[in-house]
Amino acid sequence: MSAIPDQSSPPTAASLRETALRHLARFAATEQGLAQVLERAVMRWARKAAGQGGESDQIEAQARASRGEISGIIADMRRLGALDDAAFARSRSLSLTRSGRSRRAVAASLLQKGIGAEVLGEALEEALGHRHDDSAHERELAAALVLARKRRLGPFRRDDADEHTPELHQRALAVFARAGFGRDVAERALALDLMEAEDRVMALKSS
Repeated sequence: MSAIPDQSSPPTAASLRETALRHLARFAATEQGLAQVLERAVMRWARKAAGQGGESDQIEAQARASRGEISGIIADMRRLGALDDAAFARSRSLSLTRSGRSRRAVAASLLQKGIGAEVLGEALEEALGHRHDDSAHERELAAALVLARKRRLGPFRRDDADEHTPELHQRALAVFARAGFGRDVAERALALDLMEAEDRVMALKSS
């Protein structure tokens, strides 16, 4: 008799595939992200099996076999079109920019999610424009203004806030710097009047 009860049978290719499909039905994911989801499913089984008194060597061997199915499932999801790192990167680039993230912060976020450098570069150019194009600079300024509105900086400052003192101006610039915006973009954002700033934010969010 197996030392591991039937209800703790290890994940199979079929069960892991179902896990992948359920996850992708609810969430957009990268290949790395989905692989991590499936890895966690295997780890949960292993912990449960150990808690039910399974032998560690047997659990480890079965977990290793389950993990061996993950790469094939990822490839299968890619063939089905359910996984597309390039499309994910383009979509996430736009949504993060609209939320007030700088191009640099967007790139860092996507790299953390496992988007490769080549795919990332192409996605950023398709979604946000070439970094040296005027359109890309204008989108970066609009993203900075979204952040300014959230933090009540520049044109969005409170009526009683005096942002013209050198100290407070430097603090405002530091907020933009920490978010990955360049000095030129930060200075432009702080200098705009409220009406133009609002127009640029609305144009970004509707793009």
